[in-house]
Amino acid sequence: MENITDFMASTHILNQFWLTFLMVISMVLVARTFVAGTRYSPILIIVVFGLLMGFILTKTGMATPGLKEFPIVDFTSKVTITALIASFFMGGQEIRKIIAKKELDKTDIVMPSHEEIFLGTKFTQFMFLIRAFFVLIGIESMKRVIIGHNTNEPLDSFYPLLGYLGLVGSIILIDYRAKITNKPLYIRKGIMETIVILGILVASYYISQWIKPMIALPEIFFAMILSVTAGMLFSEWKFGPTIRALLFAGIPVVLAANFMVGGSRIAEALTLTGMTSVISYGFFGQLFWMFGGLALLIFFGKANHIRNLAPGMAGSLSHSGLTGACTAGDLGEDAMVRAPIMINVPFIGHIFVFSVLAASASDGKLIIPYTLMIVASGLAFTVWSLYMLRKAAGSDSKEIKGLMLFSLGWQLTAVFGGLFILHLGGVSLDDAVMANSSAISHFGLFAAIQGGMFGDQAAGMIAFVFAMPFLVHPLVFGIFGKTAENNGIMPQKLVYVLAASGVAGILYSLL
Repeated sequence: MENITDFMASTHILNQFWLTFLMVISMVLVARTFVAGTRYSPILIIVVFGLLMGFILTKTGMATPGLKEFPIVDFTSKVTITALIASFFMGGQEIRKIIAKKELDKTDIVMPSHEEIFLGTKFTQFMFLIRAFFVLIGIESMKRVIIGHNTNEPLDSFYPLLGYLGLVGSIILIDYRAKITNKPLYIRKGIMETIVILGILVASYYISQWIKPMIALPEIFFAMILSVTAGMLFSEWKFGPTIRALLFAGIPVVLAANFMVGGSRIAEALTLTGMTSVISYGFFGQLFWMFGGLALLIFFGKANHIRNLAPGMAGSLSHSGLTGACTAGDLGEDAMVRAPIMINVPFIGHIFVFSVLAASASDGKLIIPYTLMIVASGLAFTVWSLYMLRKAAGSDSKEIKGLMLFSLGWQLTAVFGGLFILHLGGVSLDDAVMANSSAISHFGLFAAIQGGMFGDQAAGMIAFVFAMPFLVHPLVFGIFGKTAENNGIMPQKLVYVLAASGVAGILYSLL
């Protein structure tokens, strides 16, 4: 009887694996179909469809909040760090080239297939999407095997199997229609990249555990530093299929799973005390920090072009949606190259972000003196960056340097300025961190909260809270899509109106 039970469990987990694969991949494909023929990002549609899917699963009784009946969906929603490592690595490469004063290399060693297999998705992109799913599952599973992860969850016994399926699948899933000069070398590059990413994740875990008695910095902090360092050391590395797949589809896959989990918690979240303020700030904060930053770039920085606006806001807010749209190439080639640089630059600021937040979490309240000093520094860097951008006069290198400084300055201002505003509004630290992470779609804070830095309740609710500003995303991605179709120029008056609406909304939500 025990053997039959084990057999049924093994069969069930395989069914779960393929069911998750179908739900996530189909969701991304449908999203790409919806925006086919436009310059709009599919991430907008992923948000909507993900929330609806999660809500329907719980509403029909197929699942409970958190989707514990679909453990691999929940598992896929927690591989954020793996998806970001490729972007950190690429950003490190580009930063090294800027420091060395080399021209940014936009050439590609692979000529992708231009044949559409689905409307809006070419064959090479389809293979990257499938490969990204297998890579994310395989690497995270093997990491948990290596560190001996065991929390009495249903998947604990199956990590070796999931790791094997994921890694083997990722090796053989190569687009045979793409023109590759040296396929054996290309495959070996993919294997090497997988090993390095796995090594970074394992090292980040052990470093975070080692330093935890002194300060509880999250794994993503060390993964970011190690990835950027690796990118700077190997600045000439031509990407293999693993990094290419993660850059194109890693964030969309993780977001699809996250929004499904978030949608399953809609009914539960609305009954919790204080959640209305958290959701309200997330909505209006998204308006203020996103469009306020765009207003600064446009009015004071005279940098009104999508090559500046998209990577500038992706980096300055560590914005998960815009980062995914940029690295997937949805907002143009310049934005695709610049975005990984910008999301890496604020890692200097993350030293303050995570250290001060870790200390605040230990005290149970925000440390105000440090917060105010960081906000002042952020504002100073922002003013300096806008001056540099205003003087750039279209120079590629000057624009990039100005955007790097803006990414650092506005990030510090948004993170700690937002937390200070919420503190003044009487919001508890755990709720404030969730609200601010949602308001700026900050993937670093999201990963830290999801990892338990601010307690179990915040870890459980963050997928829902993070998804709530989806009501603003039609505006965000709609305006960026319109900008891409308008030769890269964003409508100024609309940006100013939305920024002002954000200010009014924040004041209203906290009264």
